Amino acid sequence: METIIRTSGLTKIYGTQKAVDNLAMHVKQGQIYGFLGQNGAGKTTTIRMLLGLIKPTDGQIEIFGENLLARQKEILRRVGSIVEFSGFYMNLTASENLLVNARLMGVHKRRAIDEALEIVGLQHETKKRVGKYSLGMKQRLGIARAILHHPELLILDEPTNGLDPIGIKEIRKLIRSLAEERKITILISTHILSEIEQLADVIGIVHQGRLLEELEMEDLGKRNRKYVEFHVSNDNKAAMLLEQYFHTYDYEVQGEGIIRVYSHIGQQSGINKLFVESGIEVSGIAMSENKLEDYFVQLIGGGTIG
Repeated sequence: METIIRTSGLTKIYGTQKAVDNLAMHVKQGQIYGFLGQNGAGKTTTIRMLLGLIKPTDGQIEIFGENLLARQKEILRRVGSIVEFSGFYMNLTASENLLVNARLMGVHKRRAIDEALEIVGLQHETKKRVGKYSLGMKQRLGIARAILHHPELLILDEPTNGLDPIGIKEIRKLIRSLAEERKITILISTHILSEIEQLADVIGIVHQGRLLEELEMEDLGKRNRKYVEFHVSNDNKAAMLLEQYFHTYDYEVQGEGIIRVYSHIGQQSGINKLFVESGIEVSGIAMSENKLEDYFVQLIGGGTIG
């Protein structure tokens, strides 16, 4: 699979602060790559460097296998993007806004505007001035502008920021359709874990300017297994009973009377009965599942995202 974005040693320093620190990113063709981190982690600075809006202090950026600084104009013709606010003329319609942008981008086919609006679901809103659009509609219009020239790579910085749940769902569906139906490689930065869990093929977790890990969501799913958590008076004895009577070693003793059982899901009542009849007090039973949030918090060493 071809690597569309590759960075090595990518660094950006402002004064004494390293906004991005020796970052090595790999985005492969056809992927939706979730660039995940807290606000201030370095996501937007990285994206600005990828789009040639600011120059790195150090390091290399390759897009489509070519050095960005050496061939920036040619490379960026193949890239669409949304970075922060979309910046439309509020007194113009969607079509009029896209016509202005099409001329600036050298897109001369009128059909390109109609097609872009249809893709994002705004084909019936062409007469309304953009100033009367909802935030979600403006975000979709921003994506329409980003795909006017049929890019091979789409870079989106926090595209669901500020949207309500319905708007977030619409943008998520749109992004997925662009990847699956239009075969566009997509890099999307976000701090919303629940959204990236449902959307990305691969995640890159950035913290304090450093890329801590790149991980395929499929692999994360294998790690994040369902389990039944028992709060017991004697976790060591509970473990021995699981091995003796349920013939399983697929459990973890968490300490402080907590034991997680990964096998025999659905048989918690039988396990509970065994514990109680064996003289173990059970104060709580819960079905749970490790989530991306658990993994994220563990990786950054505590704290929360947002």
